[in-house]
Amino acid sequence: MAAVSHRERVLRAATSAFLADGYRASVERIARRAGVAKQTVYSHFPSKDELFKEVTRGLTTRVLVQLESEPGDLRASLLRFAVAYRSRVLSSEGIAMFRTLLSEIPRFRSLARAVYEGGTGLTARALAAHLKKAMDAGFLRKEDPQFAAELFISMLVGVDRTKRLYGMSRSGGNDAHRAARIVDCFMRTYSTEGHS
Repeated sequence: MAAVSHRERVLRAATSAFLADGYRASVERIARRAGVAKQTVYSHFPSKDELFKEVTRGLTTRVLVQLESEPGDLRASLLRFAVAYRSRVLSSEGIAMFRTLLSEIPRFRSLARAVYEGGTGLTARALAAHLKKAMDAGFLRKEDPQFAAELFISMLVGVDRTKRLYGMSRSGGNDAHRAARIVDCFMRTYSTEGHS
């Protein structure tokens, strides 16, 4: 039981350290923060690389947002998704994670691919399946659902994430209102009206 709690403390400390300082955070500092000996860190994670990879996998799951299995009220389901996704990806932790991972992509190319596939890629595939059901049911114009999903995700975070990466203040107004405007714009783009 103690070993499990040590591992969890190391992961929590490493997550905070990597988000604050990137990969350059020292194992000594992580051990101090976790309240364990440096050797305890290495008994759970054979190298700093392995620790970084495990932290990255954990952070990736935090930004995943679930979609309802059926479109039902499509606007409402897309709005719930939009608000949840924006709040996770554009949060201070989401921005710190993006900044940390981006700077380490050259060092961890296979990890970067896995993080994309398990994070944004997984989210885009689930969203594409949701949009395909909506297209098949006639709620949206039939087009490439994967492209539609990627477009929607880009609309949700694009320039807002860039602003936050540069340290600019959050966009003015209510974030839920901004998410609703994005959803409405997306739905107009894929509206069945005026298309054959």
